[in-house]
Amino acid sequence: MREILHIQGGQCGNQIGAKFWEVICDEHGIDQTGRHRGDTSELQLERINVYYNEASGGRYVPRAVLMDLEPGTMDSIRSGQYGQIFRPDNFVFGQSGAGNNWAKGHYTEGAELIDSVLDVVRKEAENCDCLQGFQVCHSLGGGTGSGLKMASTFIGNSTSIQEMFRRVSEQFTAMFRRKAFLHWYTGEGMDEMEFTEAESNMNDLVSEYQQYQDATAEEEEDYEDEGVEDNYEEA
Repeated sequence: MREILHIQGGQCGNQIGAKFWEVICDEHGIDQTGRHRGDTSELQLERINVYYNEASGGRYVPRAVLMDLEPGTMDSIRSGQYGQIFRPDNFVFGQSGAGNNWAKGHYTEGAELIDSVLDVVRKEAENCDCLQGFQVCHSLGGGTGSGLKMASTFIGNSTSIQEMFRRVSEQFTAMFRRKAFLHWYTGEGMDEMEFTEAESNMNDLVSEYQQYQDATAEEEEDYEDEGVEDNYEEA
């Protein structure tokens, strides 16, 4: 059976992840105790091992790792509708919080917690028979778990997403010129050149999206016609 390991980090990632598990539990007919409801179709149990580990007593436990730098988010999930179905050992959290400071989540507070997170992820991965990949829920901005990683979803595969990056870039540039809040990040180990590099990378990303948006179907047809002519001449 193919398995996926779900990882959710930070307040944003955990709130999204909690709703995700509510939907998945409903689709597979899993109740708040982790057991399959008998009044639902048995077809819901097909492929259930993609996201769940089957435990003793007919219970299904989400294959998930939940992490944050403060315990408040974890407490809200535990007290939520499906809070009791998660494995207690898979809650990894600190006691301070990042305070929406990316540098704290990456360099200082987060660096102290990352080894514990990796240990839990490794244990879950080793329990899989055929691990297919990791599904990560996190925020683009903020503290714990934030950052712009690789986008491999249909949302990021559209040129319309450039507007979001453009707005982020404009706000970032306006604040960076005034050195607004810069000391909070440099005080946690970041270098000012990292901000300059991030601004350049964001502008390059927007330009690349714009390049694909400006490309027309006629240009593609001309390219295909040239290829046909070249093949004809070679023949």
